[in-house]
Formats: sequence, C-alpha cells, structure tokens
Amino acid sequence: MQRPSPLQNRVTPTGEIEAVPARGLYTGNRGVLHGDGYTLGAARWKHRNWIICALAFKGRRRALMTPRRWTELFFLDEAVALAAGHRPCAECRRAAYNSWMAAVTEGLGRPRPAAPEADRLLHQERAVPGARRLKTHVAAMAGLPDGAFVLTAEGQPALTLGDSLRPWTHFGYGPPVARPKGQARLLTPPMNVAALRAGYRPTLHPSAAA
Repeated sequence: MQRPSPLQNRVTPTGEIEAVPARGLYTGNRGVLHGDGYTLGAARWKHRNWIICALAFKGRRRALMTPRRWTELFFLDEAVALAAGHRPCAECRRAAYNSWMAAVTEGLGRPRPAAPEADRLLHQERAVPGARRLKTHVAAMAGLPDGAFVLTAEGQPALTLGDSLRPWTHFGYGPPVARPKGQARLLTPPMNVAALRAGYRPTLHPSAAA
C-alpha cells in the first residue's frame, strides 16, 4: 500500500489530529490509532499515558504507522503538546519529565504523584467521557502563565506569551496581538497550567520569538 503524503499525524492545540506537511519539534503517542494501512480509525486515544518524545533518541529509527505499533504523532512545539494533554516522556526526555513532575507537585500543592496517577488526573481534565474530543476550561486571561493555550474570540488557538497572544498554525506562530482582558476559553489542561505557573518552561518553536 502506497503511503499517502502528508500522513494524518499532526496534532493541534485542541487535540485534533490532522494531515498537513509539517512535522514540528516533538513527537509522541496515544497508542495504536491506525490499522494495517495509513489511515486513522475512529479512536483518538487508546491509553492514558500521552507522552511528548524527542525526535531522536539513542539512534532509534521507526517506520511511520507500522501496523500494530503505536501511531507517531507530531507537535509544532512542547506548548502545543501540553495544550493537547500530553506530558514529557520519562525515558527519552527524563530531565524534562522530572522538571514537569516537580512543577506539577508544587503547582498542585500535594505529594508527588506516581506517573500512572498523574496520567489519570491529567486524563480527567482533558477527555470528554464517551466522546472522541477534548475538554476546554474557563480561566481568567490575566492569570494565565506563559506557554498556556487559549481560543481567541475567532476560535483560533493562541499561545500566551507576556502581555500578548501568538496565533498558532502548524508551521509556526503569527504576529503578536494584545492579550485581551476577561475570561478565556482555556485549552491547556489545568494540571499542565499549574506546572507552567510553578516554573516549567516548555520548548517553544523559534517563531514564538520572532
């Protein structure tokens, strides 16, 4: 079977998986989402431990969408992956995982959870029970830390950065716009927002600094 191009494996800040010719800075997975071909099935996750992985680790190589192997997903940057409900991998990104876990522990003000418990709590915040879509939350725009994602009034995902928002695309961020006041439709799960507020600094695409 000829592999289509592009594959449907690029994740948006809202958690959707789309087919666009852009890869991004990170990969990750939610389990086996494709069949024997290169087409995704109806499921958008098969387990709770959604992780953010490095593109290169110990020289390992994978053929994309190998049957019965986990589906490789790609994110523009780490902030997008956090917004979609993922967290750093404890194997290929151990230092980032430890930093994230320490920030989660401080941000939640509770004993450090084991990884399965952290994944369970994060899953409660991101997944709509019985549906194939992710939750959104409501938060005060003024209190959101850098690295969180919101929906603009036009329904566009945007990154909070300083006193501005940076509109997102699969290929990078657009010019900054002033951060509005009032309530925001929050995409990043509260647990990941707590980690950002406690000092976790996700890697951002270079266009965020343009």
